[in-house]
This record gives sequence, C-alpha cells and structure tokens, in this order.
Amino acid sequence: MPAVAFTESYDFIALTHADLPLVRSWLGEPHVARWYAEGPDEALEHIRAHIEDPAIDCFLVQHHGRPIGYIQAYDPFAWPDHPYRDQPRGTFGIDQFIGERALIGQGLGPRFIDQFVRHRFAQGAPRVLTDPNPSNAAAIRAYGKAGFVPIEERATPWGRVLLMARDRRDAG
Repeated sequence: MPAVAFTESYDFIALTHADLPLVRSWLGEPHVARWYAEGPDEALEHIRAHIEDPAIDCFLVQHHGRPIGYIQAYDPFAWPDHPYRDQPRGTFGIDQFIGERALIGQGLGPRFIDQFVRHRFAQGAPRVLTDPNPSNAAAIRAYGKAGFVPIEERATPWGRVLLMARDRRDAG
C-alpha cells in the first residue's frame, strides 16, 4: 500500500546529552511510560547509551521549532543476534514517541514518521521496520497511516511485537 505524502515539515535534530532531561520528562508521561516496562529511568539510560552508539541515530522531533517527540533509527545488522537480521540488507528499524499527551491524536506521528522514512529511503534504505507492542492500537494505526504494513507478530528479547514494514518501492 503506497503511503500518503504529507506536506507538513518536521525537523530532526541530533539528540545530545543536554536534551536528556526533556526526554526523561516525556518518558515519565503515562502515554509513553506504559510501553517501557523497565521504567523511565532505565529507558533514559538506554537512550543515553544510544547517543554514543554509531549503529543508532537519535533525534528530537521538532514541529515549528518546538520539540514534540523522539525518534531513533538503528541498523539491525550491527548486532550479530538481532532478531531482525532476516530482513533485506540495508533495512533500518525505527522507534519513536510523541512526548506530550496533548499532542496525541492530531496526526503529527504519521506525518513525522512519513517524512523521516522518506529521508531514509532517499539515503538508500530498501525497508524501514517498526515493532509496536501488539496491544498498542494507537501506534499501529499511526504506522498504518504512515504506510507501514504488518508482517507478523514475533517474540523478541524485549517482548512480543507486531513487526511492521514500509518498503522503498511503496514510498510513492
């Protein structure tokens, strides 16, 4: 299914250690925290480590100059035991969230995800994956609006996920 091209523009600013207090406040928000079983402090420590990891690109998502969320892209082939190494070479995985509850349901997520994915395709990625919890209906709807289609449910080291993909040939 081809994705709809959104016209609104978002900025993706490389995450720095100075941004971590803002990200921590978002991780403590109930709509974000419920999907991080380890809790906001441990989730923040993972993100802190990701800043230094060359296989993971971390960004603040800005809309009209205002930080609204977080997105990261990772290379599943950077780890010998990653459960998504069965995907086409060059595939990237993404994880993201909108930080403030008041911004949920406004269509911001599908739009910034679409823009981010199109940029990855322009850089040569053949496929982009995301892996929401199968019970996260809102996230699954948002990814669908951004052109992702379900592949399968999988058991992973971080729990059961619905693996979803968007392929470059479907980018529109």
